[in-house]
Amino acid sequence: MRTVYAWLASKADLAEPAALLLARLAVARVFFMSGLTKWSGFLSFNPDKYDLFLYEFFCPEETRPGALVLCTDQAEGTYAPTTQWIVERFANVAGIMEILLPVLLVLGFTSRLAATGLLAMTLVIERLVFPDADSWWGSHAWWAAILFVLVTRGPGAWSLDRLLGLDGARKA
Repeated sequence: MRTVYAWLASKADLAEPAALLLARLAVARVFFMSGLTKWSGFLSFNPDKYDLFLYEFFCPEETRPGALVLCTDQAEGTYAPTTQWIVERFANVAGIMEILLPVLLVLGFTSRLAATGLLAMTLVIERLVFPDADSWWGSHAWWAAILFVLVTRGPGAWSLDRLLGLDGARKA
């Protein structure tokens, strides 16, 4: 058994570039596909997503315990202009970041920064929008684990970071 384990350990470095590329592709796809739903064309934000952010995330009819609720007065579906503005900016920033950061991650360019941004988004989603164990263990923990590996290990040998020498801790 020890011999088999030692052999596997000796070969692990050969698989690391492929494993890190697969990790980058897997988590980037989740965020990129979500980002695409927020756009109705080139530089044209989908206005339906404002409603999603308003009614589902920050001003739901039925509040989730622990979630951030921005609306205290929901009389007849009207909201304070400030609340509307904040929710729309959240939606815009999410739409931009869910496209930009996954592309950077797939390319392996400024990967640690991109992974940190997506990890922050994951934690914000978990803490402010869906602060329950089912959401965390259903998908958010998996995203966080993959992103944390990418932050700590970097994008691997098959990346622009490595090619350009940006991954200083791990020279090719």
